[in-house]
Amino acid sequence: MSEVENRESPEDAEYRLNARAWLEAHAERKTGVDDWSTQRHHTDPDALRAYFERCRAWQRTLYDGGYAGISWPVEHGGQGGTSTQSRIFAEEVAAFDVTSGFLSSTIMMIGTALRFHGTPEQQARFLPPLLSGEEAWCQLFSEPGSGSDLAGLACKAVRDGDEFILNGQKVWNSMAQCAEWGFIIARTNPDVPKHAGITFLLVDMRSPGIEVRPLVQANGAQHFNEVFLSDVRVPVEHVVGEIDGGWSPTRTVMAAESQFIGGTTDRSAAEKLAEVATRLGRNHDPLVRQRLATLHTRERVISWMSTTMMNAVRRGEKPSVSGGVLKLFMAENRVRIGETATMLLGPAATADTDPDSEWAQLELINRFSVSIGGGTNEVQRNNVGERDLGLPRDIRVDKDVAWKDVPRG
Repeated sequence: MSEVENRESPEDAEYRLNARAWLEAHAERKTGVDDWSTQRHHTDPDALRAYFERCRAWQRTLYDGGYAGISWPVEHGGQGGTSTQSRIFAEEVAAFDVTSGFLSSTIMMIGTALRFHGTPEQQARFLPPLLSGEEAWCQLFSEPGSGSDLAGLACKAVRDGDEFILNGQKVWNSMAQCAEWGFIIARTNPDVPKHAGITFLLVDMRSPGIEVRPLVQANGAQHFNEVFLSDVRVPVEHVVGEIDGGWSPTRTVMAAESQFIGGTTDRSAAEKLAEVATRLGRNHDPLVRQRLATLHTRERVISWMSTTMMNAVRRGEKPSVSGGVLKLFMAENRVRIGETATMLLGPAATADTDPDSEWAQLELINRFSVSIGGGTNEVQRNNVGERDLGLPRDIRVDKDVAWKDVPRG
């Protein structure tokens, strides 16, 4: 029994035992060899869809078993449990070969936005099927001309009675090809500064006028998409927050996304790299040991920050740890992992096909993905400096200029 378990209350200890028994009955333990729960990129669209549906099935299993939304309020489809119970289940499930995959990120993002900004009707309609995996979601934020400068978006929504008509293009939309719903931000008022004329909407991805096209990556994966919207109609009742006031729920989503990215790890990369180093006989190399020690230390810091943030969010409090700092730590760690894997394996990291090499190739190719997704490192550092440290803001020549009057390329 671990030191943490020794300090648990009798109620929490019982919860842990029940969770462990439930997992033993509903899942297989990880073997470390071809675990389907580890991150993977499919080059075959059918294989990608099958993997997604398997993730959805596990989310449904969690929901039916009472382990989805553990600390969410019951009225939001959750279990009404404690943040400690959520942590306990996360610790126990880490040993099993199961995952909700991409569903976990959208549950975090749109679930948080709806809980804090949604109407009671929206919460009742969308949160339970979100938690159960019955309805999968995708994020429709970035555009070809507005990624880091998200508020400069050009996708427009024009009011037509009880509906908005959407026209525009979104890009880097993960798993949009599998989603039933999307959460989108669009320009509803071009006559005010860019942050003030945005509206946050929920759009049915099966609506007429939506076209999803895959973006094939360098490794053949088709996880990302671009989405084209042509006269797509969205009911006004699907506006989250206020019309023209969509920047507030957007920031909530971005904070949740940074927290999710920063706290996401399949397993300890330092442990995996230590195993590889041992197999290669390099575990006594002082330079290798120094790199592994640094990675282990950073993983522990990331874990602490993530747990602190998650517990605060579950209690409905403002986290004492910045989501931007957490994401920056995670992004820098991913780069270190990829470079260390390549250093250990040498040419085999790019030219061989054994499991260690395939893993190293994935880490090498994706080492900068977290540095870009959810806001680039440069944007995150600006946010941390301005919002968390209180440093002077960058000079913005378009701060008080109507969006329509801002020059665009």
